[in-house]
Amino acid sequence: MAGHGDDPVTDRIREFAALPSGEITLRDARTGSKRTVQLESFELARVTVTRSDADATPWHPVAWKQAISYCNAASVAENLSAAYSVLDDGTVEWDVSADGFRLPTEAEWEWACRAGTTASTYGPLGEIAWTAADEVADPQPVGRKAPNAFGLFDMIGNVWEWCWDYADPARYGDYRSLRGGGWADQAWSCRASVRRGNAPDAVLEDVGFRMARGAVGEAGAGEAQGWSAEADARRANIAGPLPVGWTPLGRPHRFDSRSAR
Repeated sequence: MAGHGDDPVTDRIREFAALPSGEITLRDARTGSKRTVQLESFELARVTVTRSDADATPWHPVAWKQAISYCNAASVAENLSAAYSVLDDGTVEWDVSADGFRLPTEAEWEWACRAGTTASTYGPLGEIAWTAADEVADPQPVGRKAPNAFGLFDMIGNVWEWCWDYADPARYGDYRSLRGGGWADQAWSCRASVRRGNAPDAVLEDVGFRMARGAVGEAGAGEAQGWSAEADARRANIAGPLPVGWTPLGRPHRFDSRSAR
């Protein structure tokens, strides 16, 4: 994960933070809807996954599918149960009872980012995040700006972070959610509530990921931590003619790719 060695900063941020249970309200700007999620306690990495132990810059560019594979490989390496199964058709299934590494749900991510705050950011942006205001050409080494109250670094800025959830299964099909903003983004994109999405196989220059860890449900459960397979299906269900350009999850369309759930 983070680069480490003789540097006390990176030595300090290698661990996962144990985050408390709590309640978070998520808002969807397109639909104007909001929902409140009750979260169980979970663990989240203090920093994004980095290129190597010797290079503390975030691993980027990286696709959602690559992040899924990395999480499973890390679980095997640590003798933990893999969180994901990749089926022959490319579908990805999450075993919420697995104790291994995984991507956070959007609800987990926003709860972790806010760390008890209610403003758009958890501190003055210049102190906590690498953004366009810093005029840097690339993502910066992790952990060089101030952490939030949970001890998490770079939750805003530096690189966007993949989450498990679909971004908008009615409009964008299998696109997965991205959170946090990147080093080249203006302040309006670098807020705790801002959402973005892209295809699971898209390799994006300003995107990385951060790992969560641990079981958050019973084996076979189709929901956990604000995510629900049933809710995904409801969100993708559009009655009547489709708006131009919309590609609901589960419906064949001109540019159909293999879906994940």
